[in-house]
Amino acid sequence: MKKISVILAVLVLVTLACGISPVSTPADGGGQQSSNILFSDDFSNTYSGWDRVQEDYKVTDYTDGGYRLYVNEANYDVWANPSKSFPGDVRIEVDATKIGGPDDNDFGVICRYQGTSNFYYFLISSDGYAVIGKVQGGDSQYISSEKMQFAEGITQGAATNHIRADCVGSELKLYVNGNLVATVTDSSFTSGDVGLMAGAFATPGTDILFDNFYVYKP
Repeated sequence: MKKISVILAVLVLVTLACGISPVSTPADGGGQQSSNILFSDDFSNTYSGWDRVQEDYKVTDYTDGGYRLYVNEANYDVWANPSKSFPGDVRIEVDATKIGGPDDNDFGVICRYQGTSNFYYFLISSDGYAVIGKVQGGDSQYISSEKMQFAEGITQGAATNHIRADCVGSELKLYVNGNLVATVTDSSFTSGDVGLMAGAFATPGTDILFDNFYVYKP
């Protein structure tokens, strides 16, 4: 059974960027989809602004053409941000691949990040569970359900899942591989940065590689 709440043992990560930069929109390729892109990163440029931390118990760094979050401590979570500022609604999409560690893990995306103590997170696990939660005033809680709930459509084990999070007004929705797996209404935060997140429960070693990160205007 999945744990009732993510244990956020770490509230401060070392970041290379000292400030929050405004969002720059990539050049429009001519299509409606590209014109709605607020930010994107395929992590081929290791100087694109994400955290670069390598410790024995955690890694948040560019690896093998993607971005890796490694958690080698039980009941621990790490996250990383590109140091952007999004004033309104966003839709976040990313491909996440489990490359090591237990299936009893959690990983996903962040929206409306206002600092280490206030943000929303959208998580799935490699054994098929999903949840939406928030950190408010430094306290973490699940808000879409009391516990992580089993969800059809999540590819389990050492696999790649396409994660999408919609943060539109007070409506928060989590999709995996095109399937809606969690939804909730919450108005605590209305703007902020985006990010990636991963964590371990009883067994350390969660190892997730992210790629094709996009932030869209809904």
